[in-house]
Amino acid sequence: MASGTVLEIRNVGKHFGAVKALTAVNFQLERGEVHALCGENGAGKSTLMNIIAGVLQPSEGEILVDGTPVKIPSPAAAQSLGIGLVHQEIALCPDATVAENMFMAATNRRRSALMNYRKLERDAQAVMNRLAPIDVRQRVGDLPISSQQLVEIAKALTLDCRLLILDEPTAALTEAEAQVLFGIVRDLKARGVSIIYISHRMAEVFSLCDRVTVFRDGRYVSTEKVADVTPEDVVRLMVGREITQLYPEKQQASERAGEPILAVRDLGDGARFRDISFELRRGEILGVGGLIGSGRTEIAEGICALRPVTHGEIRLHDKPLRLRRYSDAAKAGIAYLSEDRKGSGVFLDLSIAQNIAVLDLKVLTAFGLLNTRRERALAEELTRRLGVRMGGVDMPVSSLSGGNQQKVAIAKQLAVHPKVILMDEPTRGIDVGAKSEIHRLLRELARAGIGILVISSELPELIGLCDRVLVVHEGRIAGEVSGAGMTEEAIMRLASGIGAANDTNLKASGHAA
Repeated sequence: MASGTVLEIRNVGKHFGAVKALTAVNFQLERGEVHALCGENGAGKSTLMNIIAGVLQPSEGEILVDGTPVKIPSPAAAQSLGIGLVHQEIALCPDATVAENMFMAATNRRRSALMNYRKLERDAQAVMNRLAPIDVRQRVGDLPISSQQLVEIAKALTLDCRLLILDEPTAALTEAEAQVLFGIVRDLKARGVSIIYISHRMAEVFSLCDRVTVFRDGRYVSTEKVADVTPEDVVRLMVGREITQLYPEKQQASERAGEPILAVRDLGDGARFRDISFELRRGEILGVGGLIGSGRTEIAEGICALRPVTHGEIRLHDKPLRLRRYSDAAKAGIAYLSEDRKGSGVFLDLSIAQNIAVLDLKVLTAFGLLNTRRERALAEELTRRLGVRMGGVDMPVSSLSGGNQQKVAIAKQLAVHPKVILMDEPTRGIDVGAKSEIHRLLRELARAGIGILVISSELPELIGLCDRVLVVHEGRIAGEVSGAGMTEEAIMRLASGIGAANDTNLKASGHAA
């Protein structure tokens, strides 16, 4: 082993029953290196990171730290070795404060029976301020997803680790928040900290990382210096094929010129959004852009009765809807995919089949008894259609990779045969191959006559996938872009509140920015 090698993985495998998540994988991390780990969802990246962090135990193989074979039986053991992990999925205690979450590991190790909360909050705030002005006395469950992600990162920084694993750390962050994180990564590297950086965003990999290792189907493929390859090379290694078209061909205007499926008029909740008016037409994919915190998610929740509204009207096929709860929306044909996959998108401990069937159990039951054969048939049909990688529909959703969990969440919405689907960040944290598959699926659904509304923080996705984009600024629709006017600059101008009313590329939506 080279003198600069901090971590070496030798022929590590991991099996979950009959499913082989990892097979004889190898990996090396040098001191003071930022090393990217890339691969499609289900390639085994997060499984290996959980093994290194002591969350999972390998079925075979060897782990060496500083040239010495080690066993890492628990996260506490990993932390004692100087290993910290920022999970892709939020792993915080929602009922505890930010400060309590950040120093939970240290609190568990202390010997004193009394807690000095003043010192705890002072120390936590000093670390938190490096990332964002979040009050550490707040309850974590009251924070938006982006702020919770920053708390996860701050929690890892309190460990003073020498090996830091970042698993899709920017998936829920704004561009400004991501840039702050990049500065911290570069500072940690300069101090000799070794970093494993998992990301599907090639721009981040090529900006931050020294080397990149690619996994495919649970196996090691290749390790390259970032300077010696292109993003196209990495994607080709990840998927084992050329991805020639990330976004499917859009429909012509004449193909989606049908009647409005969903019409929203002057909708507001009295707090987070107001005066929301738009139409979603048959066969259309309508994008919703805007900065995190602008009210995009709240608008979608208001439409499908997950959030109470104080005024306005919602019409489906030109008939007014009176929705008291989400089950009413689902019965009417409006399905919602949450941005919080772990918290609201799927039930991790239930099987894939149970997750897919859960929104429409009445169709699968007779005399109060569930027809498990029909439940299984439905799950098998939809997982095959979406290309879910799994050992079978009886497997718990927790056994799947993040991307495959997202596909199950989408399958759950399709099970109720919706007329309208509201999707909040449908491809967040998903690799380029799975994104392409989901984009293709959404276009197929649109061509079948379903109206689809997509909320996304990724501007290329809004432009490449959607037929039109509504831009939200401070709870109002600031404007609409379409056709040649769908550019990143046009969207960002509206999202920032500086869109010009006389810009010919922008169509006013009735509300000035």
